[in-house]
Amino acid sequence: MVGVLVAGPHQLGGPEKAITTALGALLAAERAALLSGRDDELVLVLLDAYTGLRWGELVGLEREYLRPGAVRVEWQLYQLDTGELLRCPPKDDSYRAIDLPPWLDGLLTAHLATVPAGPCPCHGLAYAFRGRGEPGYQGAVRMEDVARRAGVARATVSTLLNHPERVAEATADRIRRAQADLGYRRGPAERRPMAHWRRSSFASWVFTPAVSGWYPSRGASMEPHPVPVLAEPWPGVPVRGRGAAGRADASWLPIARGLTPHGLRHTHRSLMEQLGTEKVLMDERMGHSDGSVSARYAHVTPAMRARLMDGITGMWTESLRARKALSASSPVRTLDRLLRD
Repeated sequence: MVGVLVAGPHQLGGPEKAITTALGALLAAERAALLSGRDDELVLVLLDAYTGLRWGELVGLEREYLRPGAVRVEWQLYQLDTGELLRCPPKDDSYRAIDLPPWLDGLLTAHLATVPAGPCPCHGLAYAFRGRGEPGYQGAVRMEDVARRAGVARATVSTLLNHPERVAEATADRIRRAQADLGYRRGPAERRPMAHWRRSSFASWVFTPAVSGWYPSRGASMEPHPVPVLAEPWPGVPVRGRGAAGRADASWLPIARGLTPHGLRHTHRSLMEQLGTEKVLMDERMGHSDGSVSARYAHVTPAMRARLMDGITGMWTESLRARKALSASSPVRTLDRLLRD
């Protein structure tokens, strides 16, 4: 198991909370992108691990409140029992600006350039992150999966399907082998798009399989089972569809068993503690309020912010170096570019 730690029980008797390391967060983000079939989830998981945003603040992050080098927390999307997402102020009115180190600011900026900037149908606002599809979409093989396996662009796969004469024979052979390996079947989309991730859907079908290596059960229709993957390219591309386990070479080992999306918030606080960050700055980033008399006399200074950004950047650089030692490339394009720089 790579990069899993367990925080102690809460002083009021709450359960222990699993956290992870900087490398664990990177590996989880990479797998999340492979499971979702797009790079969005790589950026989403890394942003959560390095800012400590609450889940509602993360999915409710509006493009209007993104600033160069910082994100402003002005709203959250709070999920009701009905599944409806209610736009409301952040918990405990914890409005705040969270500084981003240059590398994370660059990742977020590049991500936004690839995401449609139009408003969502439910709130009429433009958000930084989109949902993916209905729970259970992992059963369908997508063109993105074939493209990753074959090492080509999604558009090339589409061209082969619609205009095969336009694709070089060697490239076409690679794509056809990838289709056979993954069990790709052309047909109508099997999921409805969602404007926003629901916490349970993201945790069940992306995050938990990414960090544990196992898909959860779906009632009586499906028992928990390992995520089947093709061994190449590393860290393994998930195999989908009927008979996936029979076509797979292996399954993922756990990265941080028991880690939840909220555990990334705990991880961020713990990483700041590890760096020796001043409490006043940690509270500011986490949206916590310390009402003590002594806290009234503590203020965040530019030097504190600079030290934290340097420390976070150092952790990121070391995690990227450790990831490159495992494999110098990645089937996730954004990460692959970072590894090759």
